[in-house]
Amino acid sequence: MKNILTSKVGLVLALFFALAGSSAMAQIKMPAASPSTTIKQTLGLGDVTVEYSRPSAKGRKVIGDLVPFNGKVWRTGANASTKITFSEEMMLEGNKVPAGQYALYTIPGEKEWTVIIHKNLKHWGDGGPAYKQDEDLVRFKVTPKKSAEKVETFTIGFADLTNNGGTMQIMWENIVVPVKITSDVDSKVMAQIQEKVANGTNVTPALYAAAANYYFDNNKDVKQALTWIQKANETDPKFWNLHYQAKMQAKLKDYKGAAATAQKSIELAKKENNADYVALNEKLLAEIKNKK
Repeated sequence: MKNILTSKVGLVLALFFALAGSSAMAQIKMPAASPSTTIKQTLGLGDVTVEYSRPSAKGRKVIGDLVPFNGKVWRTGANASTKITFSEEMMLEGNKVPAGQYALYTIPGEKEWTVIIHKNLKHWGDGGPAYKQDEDLVRFKVTPKKSAEKVETFTIGFADLTNNGGTMQIMWENIVVPVKITSDVDSKVMAQIQEKVANGTNVTPALYAAAANYYFDNNKDVKQALTWIQKANETDPKFWNLHYQAKMQAKLKDYKGAAATAQKSIELAKKENNADYVALNEKLLAEIKNKK
């Protein structure tokens, strides 16, 4: 009896492994027709992450045909709906979008596209009958642009980056759909400067320099910026900070002081073998040479 049971168990196991092996052999790994990708871009002080699948034209007419102008919602890619995540609150074409993850849909048109930030992440593709417009967080319209260069594979990217944002670009064939994204950087940076520099204790040279450079680069109080950069350079002079100090002095029309500071910056830059800052200071000296 024991031998019979052992034989039956062995037969069952053999069948199991045979079936498992044949199943594994039946599966063929092939390239995806629309490969998935993720792009992450820092805008201002936060990040925007887009997860989407990328179909290719493959000789087909795309915009207006494969992606029709029929007023219907498009997944903006292939396969599952495209996902877009904001690490902090941002503005899309002036529309407030809180931090979080959303589905990104569009309604393509010849003269304008509707961009949709949708709260339901569970839809497959365009959503079909399950899609409910009342689950949209926001809808807004943008104007598509023609591109001289053809984009074979559907692409979402970012361009025209600034200190407080940039432009998300939805691109396929010869169409570029721009979506301007901005965030409130200035109030956040100013709050940090107030806390850590203006009201701070034991302020480091690096903090003084950062606050000074932000003030100067953003056309704020240049006199205050000069005071802070001078404090940074008193205890820990760096050739790049001295160059900034020279530019601040020049903007305040202290050309003699600017020239002297630029010379100090050149000396330190030469010791560090930094030709870029030597050139920047020499250019500044040339600009202020005949000014009084």
